[in-house]
Amino acid sequence: MTEMCYYDVLEVSKDCSGAALKKAYRKLAMKYHPDRNPDNKEAEDQFKIVNEAYQILSNEEKRAIYDRYGKAGLERQGGGAGFSGGGMDDIMEMFNSMFGGSGGGFGGFGGFGQARRDRDQKYAMDFEIELPLAFHEAVFGCEKKIDITYKTPCSPCNGSGAKDGKMETCDYCKGQGQVLMRQGPMQFAQTCPQCHGEGKKITQHCESCRGKGYQEESDTITITIPAGVDSGNRLRVQGKGNEAKDGRRGDLYLTFIVEEDENFIRNGKDIYVEVPLFFTQAILGETIAIPALEGEIELELKQSTKDKEQFVFEGKGVVDVHGGHKGRLIAQIRMILPKQINDEQKALLEKLQESYGVESRPHKSAFESAFDRVKGWFKS
Repeated sequence: MTEMCYYDVLEVSKDCSGAALKKAYRKLAMKYHPDRNPDNKEAEDQFKIVNEAYQILSNEEKRAIYDRYGKAGLERQGGGAGFSGGGMDDIMEMFNSMFGGSGGGFGGFGGFGQARRDRDQKYAMDFEIELPLAFHEAVFGCEKKIDITYKTPCSPCNGSGAKDGKMETCDYCKGQGQVLMRQGPMQFAQTCPQCHGEGKKITQHCESCRGKGYQEESDTITITIPAGVDSGNRLRVQGKGNEAKDGRRGDLYLTFIVEEDENFIRNGKDIYVEVPLFFTQAILGETIAIPALEGEIELELKQSTKDKEQFVFEGKGVVDVHGGHKGRLIAQIRMILPKQINDEQKALLEKLQESYGVESRPHKSAFESAFDRVKGWFKS
């Protein structure tokens, strides 16, 4: 059997930095976390492998041993993949960030959220949905009505998933909800794979929820989107998540997906707009009107404006979503040359070119010494 490579598991290169390693781990841990993949054994197994890989590679000493001798070297050193050492501190710190209470109240931005789940509850209290926004809705902010579906405990089984709420003690973990696992010399606790940490098991499924332990309710809520949000930003809406047995509601997390605009290109707080110019406009210079986020602004072109030249307008970009000043509007020139010319235009251009004298043929002076060198290469 081929041994898995920890670098391949985390999808990083062997020379990656600690910051890149942490970023890759964070992404995969969120992807495979059990609270985001309930009852998914494959995701649960992958989550364990990702944790194992990060715990080794985030520890400089273990990483050096692994790079030189592979996993066998770690086992000889007594440094198997049990949770110990500095790597575990990083893991717990990131879980507190990703699944802890970061982000404040309504309108908070930050990690995924708490993903809270009581031991005897079959679903997380928080959940996340993607919310598409038009370009202008993200830039200026807006109000959106959103249809959501959230979970509530099944009444007939009291959220247990068992018929009449009757459950038996899990015989695999003896009701503890955890089992002790050994890997090499290390021993650590792991959520029971049979009862998923509940300590109890279902002998007969509830007919109402078919063993899920919950029903689903629909609701329409109105959300105020602040100006300046961008794709990937998350907004926490308190009290609009799933419902617990005691009536508490978790939080809803909105992840924004912002549509592109046909003229404006966004880069954080800055907005780029491409300005097509005919070559004569660029040579002669003039003042033209270009679009900005809040209307038209004037762009004053100097004589002999260059292709791809940029003109910067401070304070004409997107407002910082966390408060503060606006970004920039950056107008970039795109030179347009005529695709064809008639005889009259050709004659005028030739006359213009001749009026510049030697300046109109810069290649001659630029290549003069090169021509002499090339000729010298072939002299006998």
